[in-house]
Amino acid sequence: MADWNPSLYLQYGAERTRPAAELLARIALNDVSSIVDLGCGPGNSTALLHQRWPSAQIVGVDNSPAMLEQARVAVPECRFIEADIQRFRPEHALNLIYANASLQWVPDHYELLPHLVSLLALNGVLAIQMPDNQQEPTHVLMREVAYEQGYPDRSRDALPGVHAYYDILSEAGCEVDIWRTTYYHKMSSHQAIIDWVSATGLRPWLQELNESEQRNYLKRYQELLEQQYPLQENGQILLAFPRLFIVARREP
Repeated sequence: MADWNPSLYLQYGAERTRPAAELLARIALNDVSSIVDLGCGPGNSTALLHQRWPSAQIVGVDNSPAMLEQARVAVPECRFIEADIQRFRPEHALNLIYANASLQWVPDHYELLPHLVSLLALNGVLAIQMPDNQQEPTHVLMREVAYEQGYPDRSRDALPGVHAYYDILSEAGCEVDIWRTTYYHKMSSHQAIIDWVSATGLRPWLQELNESEQRNYLKRYQELLEQQYPLQENGQILLAFPRLFIVARREP
């Protein structure tokens, strides 16, 4: 898959950073010396961590060179390394593993989450936020257009769900706080919705298509979006965006 586009991702930087800040607000840690930001992207979440714990050693991890280049400019006080989330191994136990909108791209959470817990120091925290929108029209229609036009299903695996995550992390020795929030983002047009998802969820669907195929896919996708997302009285569109939040503390 081609590299991520930081500029496109940050086109809605405020909306993408808001859940990162709200996740951070629920982390009850004071004495923090070591933090890893898994899937740090362009550094918007890493900047929040640095503001909260300016004296901590913070490492941002991502597999996108373009995102890491942007992150190093945005937060030069932190260290950034290119690595795969599944293969990353810290040098020592961590006080906080923070994963904002990244783990949904990583398979097999039944193995992944206990592994991440094992990287924590006692009383350390695993904090996760993930989009939970596979059943929203934006994502259902990606699958529908691909089916209509004869392309393979490139959707991500469904998340295990609230009850499964609670059991996974409880069995891994954590005290678990889990909740779900639906944001309603104001979009100026249906094209704006396409711009939003083009930076993230739509990428796998377009990746293997040539320019002509992409145009046909997006034309049909926009037609279906217009059917599913009506205009408000002032001409805006409300884009529902559910997100799942987890804060798990490794118990002594």
